[in-house]
Amino acid sequence: MKLVNTDNPVRAGWLLEQSARLDAAPYLSGAYEARKLLERLPRTEPLKDVTRRGNGIFHAGRVSRRWVNNPEHGVPFFSSTDILEADFSFLPYIARSVVKENPRLTIEQGWTLITRSGTIGRISYVRPDVDGYACSEHVLRVAPRSDKILSGYLNAFLQSRYGIPIIVSQASGSIVQHIEPSHIADLPVPRFEVEIEERIHDLIQSAASLRAGFQAGVRAATADLFKSAGLTDLADLRWHEKPRALGFPAEGVNSNSIRASNYDARIKEVMSILQSIPHRTLGDICKAGKLGSGSRFKRIEADAESGAALLVGQKDGFWMRPEGRWINPARAPREIFAQDESVMIASQGLPGESALICRAAFVTGSWTKYAYTQHFLRVVSGQPAFPGAYLFAFLRSEVAFRCLRSMLVGTGPQDIHPVLRAELPVPLCTPADRERIANTVRSAYRDRDEADRLEDEALRLLDEAVRDAAR
Repeated sequence: MKLVNTDNPVRAGWLLEQSARLDAAPYLSGAYEARKLLERLPRTEPLKDVTRRGNGIFHAGRVSRRWVNNPEHGVPFFSSTDILEADFSFLPYIARSVVKENPRLTIEQGWTLITRSGTIGRISYVRPDVDGYACSEHVLRVAPRSDKILSGYLNAFLQSRYGIPIIVSQASGSIVQHIEPSHIADLPVPRFEVEIEERIHDLIQSAASLRAGFQAGVRAATADLFKSAGLTDLADLRWHEKPRALGFPAEGVNSNSIRASNYDARIKEVMSILQSIPHRTLGDICKAGKLGSGSRFKRIEADAESGAALLVGQKDGFWMRPEGRWINPARAPREIFAQDESVMIASQGLPGESALICRAAFVTGSWTKYAYTQHFLRVVSGQPAFPGAYLFAFLRSEVAFRCLRSMLVGTGPQDIHPVLRAELPVPLCTPADRERIANTVRSAYRDRDEADRLEDEALRLLDEAVRDAAR
């Protein structure tokens, strides 16, 4: 149950402003409290006055989406959910001709992106490595005026406890809610001394740079692994350029599976290349560790402040910040938590091309405090010579993804065949190579944790500044 903040209770004046509306939603969302607090500040400016003249708050408008498989002919494209992801390596490509027809699809470094349709108010900052990418029309762009406000400071306010509730409260629609640029144009942006705004901006900018470094790090680790293993032919796997296997003979069919896709000729070619170099099977590496799903359990809701654990599912397990539900860990099996350097593979669902099933995530640092659903396949190395960070560098690759996709079984929610997944060949590399690759992954995830810390510090400074000014 959500309760009103006792430090700032609902006032009679609020009821009058809402025409004596007596349902709780407008008052408990946090929007009214935030707006009333901002009204007490000595200086605020409407959002429209600190964004680019004429089109500082906009969306791209509807487009005809034409997808391409060759990156040379396309531009990476964000959906409204993709903007939340930590690793942008797996974005689809929209044709360059579409972007040329509608240049408003592209985004620029320093802009703030806000989801505007369906789930309203999810916010992301355009970091330097995605400058020029394309983005869905279901996402609002907020382009700051450089002569009026610092981009990082504006982003910190929009994603703060003051910005998000007001943005969400402007949604309209009964079935599919949405917001338009005009709905948030008058959102009051607090202004402070230059030193405060610069400090907050620098923290957000540093966090964005660290996240770009994280992205470069995990990509470099995977590229290093394939180069070190002599797999240059597989380093850039153009899966969709391979001819589809519409008819092929299958050898070695046994009682484990008689499903045709498990014997796909395309993946047999990839597997034969992996098996031709020094390798160990995934099952062998994890024999003394774990290679299996988590236990099913009943979710017992709990308050975040009472020792609860945030339960991460297959969707938000790949986001920069998870948005799972809070549960009581004492009423759940111990294995809902993951040990350091566990690889978590989304293993249950339907294998659409944009689906997450068979994608790999890595648990280390601050993410070890979260709980994880049973829908993740836990991959825990049982051999120190094959650290989890090294396994992740391989399992996040397009090669491993396609191999695991070929091992799916089931009709509705599909799963990865337990026998076939254990037979996945993992390149051996030399001990020095494995350690170097693992350290690259670890360094990347330290950057990611530091980015989260800096962003939290920026939001803390903003909150302090607002409350001090409102006194």
